[in-house]
Amino acid sequence: MTTMLDFFFYNEISPKEKLGPTGRTIEAKLLKRINAVIAIMRDVEKTQTKPTVAMIQSLFETEEPTKKPLIVEKKYAEEKKQVRFRKKGNLKNEL
Repeated sequence: MTTMLDFFFYNEISPKEKLGPTGRTIEAKLLKRINAVIAIMRDVEKTQTKPTVAMIQSLFETEEPTKKPLIVEKKYAEEKKQVRFRKKGNLKNEL
């Protein structure tokens, strides 16, 4: 009994007062803060990181230009040889 009284006397504490938060309450507070930090990081990722990465990727993506033939092929050149004008005398007959 004297040892217990000496402990309280030397550490200047009273057996009637609380020693502070217990391990469980500290753990619960830490878990809440960790969850809050995780939520903040997810929000930053959604609103800042992913859109920025998408914009940067779109800048670096290159599309191949469509290749147009430089020389007209012979078969198309021959088809377009049709005459596109008429004689003046035929216009009266068609109206």
